[in-house]
Amino acid sequence: MARRISKIWRFVRIPFGILAVLVAIPLILTPVYLVAQPISVPMLTRMLTGQNVTRTWRNIDDISDRLKASVILSEDGQFCRHWGIDITALRIEVDNNLAGRETRGASTITMQVARNLFLWNGQSAVRKALEVPLAAYIDLVMPKKRIMEIYLNIAEWGPSGQFGVAAGSEYAFAREPQNLDWRTASLLAVTLPNPILRNPARPNAGLSRVAGIVENRAREYGDRAACVGQNGRLDL
Repeated sequence: MARRISKIWRFVRIPFGILAVLVAIPLILTPVYLVAQPISVPMLTRMLTGQNVTRTWRNIDDISDRLKASVILSEDGQFCRHWGIDITALRIEVDNNLAGRETRGASTITMQVARNLFLWNGQSAVRKALEVPLAAYIDLVMPKKRIMEIYLNIAEWGPSGQFGVAAGSEYAFAREPQNLDWRTASLLAVTLPNPILRNPARPNAGLSRVAGIVENRAREYGDRAACVGQNGRLDL
């Protein structure tokens, strides 16, 4: 019996060890990222393949409140209220998937942070399943303001290696991220889903229309993003 167990252990110990390392990485790094400036998996991939990466870290209080409100109202309107996962949106997504209907992703900002820091891009049910516990853990360890700060500094914001709002704002408008008006803030926000194809400096009619919708929503419901402002409020 002991010999049989030994053979089984020799067979599973390598994949078990790999799994243990993969689990340990986010468990250890998430508390570290409370103070350290993380780089994302896409940034690391570009670095390792010799491609350009441009990123200048910006403290969240040095980023336009209009951009913060626009991003939250565009990407994750319940960001300040949920625990890393929008249960209602995720349930709808699962129902749509099971019924063979089109799915939209249902990724919260926290889930996007989890993916960018620890997972991979591309549509995958496995990746989506891993995002959920990772997002819950990140939300448990980090305050909302820090999660948003990391998101705004690791999101891909340009077609040639521009990461973070400072690089994206400079590339599109030659502006510092604290100097954005409503128009530029909303255009940058709606660029996020596809910065390779969407150009906020030269928006087409569709992108301008969506930016206008986001701007109006952020103007009206900007208080929903108050958790990422100074002293719990945004100056809009």
